[in-house]
Amino acid sequence: MVYEFEGKSEKEAIERAVKELGIERSQFDVEILETQRNSLFKKGYVKIKVHPVQFPDNGTAEFDAPVSSAARATNMVVDPLPQDEFEKKLVEFLSTIIEKMGYDASIKIMFREEHKIGMKLNSQHSSILIGRKGKNLDALQLLMNVYAGRLGHEDVRIVLDTENYRIRREESLVRLAYMTADKVRSTRMSVLLEPMNPFERRLIHTTLNDIPDIETKSEGDGLYKQVRVLFNGVH
Repeated sequence: MVYEFEGKSEKEAIERAVKELGIERSQFDVEILETQRNSLFKKGYVKIKVHPVQFPDNGTAEFDAPVSSAARATNMVVDPLPQDEFEKKLVEFLSTIIEKMGYDASIKIMFREEHKIGMKLNSQHSSILIGRKGKNLDALQLLMNVYAGRLGHEDVRIVLDTENYRIRREESLVRLAYMTADKVRSTRMSVLLEPMNPFERRLIHTTLNDIPDIETKSEGDGLYKQVRVLFNGVH
């Protein structure tokens, strides 16, 4: 089940979701659908979509945020080898998938957090495993999360990375957001960005949320939607 909420800010919208749904913040993911700053003629608001944390059979799981370099260093484990039967099955399953794809990779546990496990792939075929705009890596991550759910760990998120792609992609999207905002401001014309997964769209929305004359909204259907960046200045 998916729910939508609005608030004057992302925080207010999330607090409204927590109150109305009666669940903890850690029990759902947030996707920002639209942001609009206050202007002379319009009141600002943030519209969000709330996804309870679960992995149904149709595989509509959300994508996790990449882990920053600082956070990764803090959470780096001493032993990158699997520590229990669950982690062993995850590594074995991922190794099997990559092998059936016709490639090879060594897999290590990158970090362990409450309800989240990071796995790092080391392979000479990393560029193929990442795929165009990270879609192959996203697909592998989605399969891993569905598999974790079927092992009885629906509350655990699996994050996959290789060659620090997640970090590099995040930095690239932040730059893209600011460059697009500058273009929209100078041309007064909206720009529709490429299709992105839920986390990437949220990153664009959040990056531009504090710019007074710029607003954003998601368009399209399915998992990969597009973000439209619009000028909201007073003429």
